[in-house]
Amino acid sequence: MIEPLELSVVVQCDAAHAFAVFTGSTSLWWPVSHSVSRQPGLAVTFEPRTGGRIFERSPDGSEFDWGEITLWDPPKRLAYLWHLGADRSLATQVRIEFVSLTTDSTRMQITHSGWDDLGDLGPPRRDRNQRGWDGVLPDFVAACGAPR
Repeated sequence: MIEPLELSVVVQCDAAHAFAVFTGSTSLWWPVSHSVSRQPGLAVTFEPRTGGRIFERSPDGSEFDWGEITLWDPPKRLAYLWHLGADRSLATQVRIEFVSLTTDSTRMQITHSGWDDLGDLGPPRRDRNQRGWDGVLPDFVAACGAPR
């Protein structure tokens, strides 16, 4: 069994703001280097509902699917299939819990799983996604603490 990625960060805002920054303001903090088009000015969209798409739209209007929301429960939980840069048949599962610690701090707990379903592709994809999370989470944390 390939162990899920388990990540946790604490952000300096309430859970509702953390959820909104992660899902509604993604374009403001998501690094262009972690996209399909790698074009400055791209927009990242989480359609706010179960069954909604997660996708990138480049400035020229091209769209690239990244995933599909499987659970939309703001501001507590979010889950989605994730296949950025890959075919949907190679999707993994991401589950995020937003846990209030105080009125102005929230722990975001991430479980990213499904590597076994990818066969031989599982271990390298898990490693690549670990590096991906390590690359995007600092920008998310900073965005949550930015003045509103």
